[in-house]
Amino acid sequence: MELNDLEKIRVAKIEAMRAAGMEPYPTRSNVTHTTAEAIRLFEQAEAAGSTEPVKVSVGGRLRSERLMGKLCFAHIEDGWGRLQLFLRVNELGEEALNRFREQFDLGDFIQAEGVMIRTRTGEVSVQVQAFAMLAKAITPLPAAKDEVVDGQVVRHAGLTDPETRYRQRYADLAVNPEVREVFRARAKTVTALRRFLDEHDFLEVETPILQPIYGGAAARPFVTFHNQLKQNLYLRISFELYLKRLLVGGLERVYEIGRDFRNEGVSFKHNPEFTQLEFYWGYADYLKVMELTEQMVAYVCDEVLGKRTVVYDGQELDFNPPWRRLELRQGILDTAGIDIGLYPTGEALAEAMRAKGINVKPGSTRGKLIDALLSDFLEPTLIQPTFLYNYPRDISPLAKGLPGDPNTVERFEGYVAGMELCNAFTELNDPLDQESRFLEMGRAYEAGDDERHPMDDDYLQAMSYGMPPCGGFGMGVDRLAMLLTDQRTIREVLLFPHLRGTTEE
Repeated sequence: MELNDLEKIRVAKIEAMRAAGMEPYPTRSNVTHTTAEAIRLFEQAEAAGSTEPVKVSVGGRLRSERLMGKLCFAHIEDGWGRLQLFLRVNELGEEALNRFREQFDLGDFIQAEGVMIRTRTGEVSVQVQAFAMLAKAITPLPAAKDEVVDGQVVRHAGLTDPETRYRQRYADLAVNPEVREVFRARAKTVTALRRFLDEHDFLEVETPILQPIYGGAAARPFVTFHNQLKQNLYLRISFELYLKRLLVGGLERVYEIGRDFRNEGVSFKHNPEFTQLEFYWGYADYLKVMELTEQMVAYVCDEVLGKRTVVYDGQELDFNPPWRRLELRQGILDTAGIDIGLYPTGEALAEAMRAKGINVKPGSTRGKLIDALLSDFLEPTLIQPTFLYNYPRDISPLAKGLPGDPNTVERFEGYVAGMELCNAFTELNDPLDQESRFLEMGRAYEAGDDERHPMDDDYLQAMSYGMPPCGGFGMGVDRLAMLLTDQRTIREVLLFPHLRGTTEE
């Protein structure tokens, strides 16, 4: 390690401690209570009028210290909160107090034993009778900031630069408690999703991450090579085709929460590795899935926030069911002024778009043109939770057709704050129709096109045994966490987001 001057000073303190027979990284600690437990025990004893001393041994990171002659006030922080330490020469002796002053720095993990008291200013504290180093921090936590406490200036570590925060998430978590709260809320979100589906008789399963054929979504996969099998394998872009195989086998309500991987661009709402929830529900259609979706999200809001209204980017969002329902055709007509139902071919729709002065990418299919109209005109207007439904067939190769309309399928997407949150179908369960869709997609798109869906013969084999009618659903858990924690970029809800390298190769 290449050390700066401050780090060299701290290393010298490590050497001095060892020379004096004190290990700065002991094997064991004697911590008996969290900071929150210690405070709660004292307050309970206080409320009961008990005069019995409350003895504790607490541990945490040293976050502040104020030296006042023969006294020292300090704060430690653990995963449950912050607690003041009151160190006094009367209990510790002059030598021990001097050792604390000279060898202990902000950022160190320490242990303190003593009795709980309330100071003259009213703060619950540990009157320290003994202390020890648990882990000496060599590198000071970044970017100090000042806070006035009881008329005294206390220095706290802080970190605000987003790039540094993402690259050094460990430091970000250490110095920014609000970031820790975001990830606690994210964890509660996942727990609530799982509990909701479990309570609705869905079975949680695990499907392969490495797949011989990718599918279930329109995305470019990551590819790797298996040396022994001598074959390419793909990191999954979706759970869909494997979960639907389970419906064939009689597991008629299944779900998975896990990682998907898509070799696509990075943006405020995209990361190459992300968390997805998918469920498949036998004997349901996309209308029933809509109802379950709005119930599920409302349940998550109740569990995580205790309310169903959320402020996101200055807008109050109301997740109470029922959500608004808007047919895709009507939404595009309202915002782009084009009735896509009047243009059954890509060529006709492209001409109508050009007549409106809208740029058209050459060679685009009808579905891609509709998707462009949705993204550019309609999506930004969908602020309150909205189900957009009935999508073009050629960008939905796994969805069942809308009766009476050969160009449209029973598919919906849920939008909130101008951002897609979820995607669902009445699932196609006709193996002959599915095979023709795969073949059609292979002809319609060039090799390497993100929308090109490869033929999956084993999936067709599974379908040929008979698949019950079903509704399927997928949701980006990261995006839901963004909405519930008021974060404008997905990087704020990913512990370790993907970032560009710091140096050119």
